[in-house]
Amino acid sequence: MIGHIDPTKEVFTAFRDNNRPGPIHMLNLVRLHAQAKYPDGRKATGAEAYASYGRESGPVFTRLGGRIVWQGKFELMLIGPLEERWDHCFIAEYPSVAAFVEMIRDPVYREAVKHRQAAVEDSRLIRTAPMQVGTTFGEIPQ
Repeated sequence: MIGHIDPTKEVFTAFRDNNRPGPIHMLNLVRLHAQAKYPDGRKATGAEAYASYGRESGPVFTRLGGRIVWQGKFELMLIGPLEERWDHCFIAEYPSVAAFVEMIRDPVYREAVKHRQAAVEDSRLIRTAPMQVGTTFGEIPQ
């Protein structure tokens, strides 16, 4: 199985071009390799490599106004493929599409992302527009 690690150029272009004003929330679901897969052969667990990614990219994320607004520990797949598991589940908020794009282009981030690429077996990164919280299922607050 080939995992989803990085966006395609086409999807990233669509992401960047939908530059509506206001913050974006990025739902992150991340499954790690047991052993990181560095091209240079260095040894680390997937968790260690992902922690390096966080340590090195964190200052860029924070400087651009990013923050983690929710995180949770995966426990059980109730609906969906039973073999699916996620090691990290969180929502990162960025003040704008431009802030996210600036992060991706930052030289410090570009170096740090090598750890993510070595660590991650599969992932989902889902862009959402923050909304006011509703009170029931199916309710779409205005």
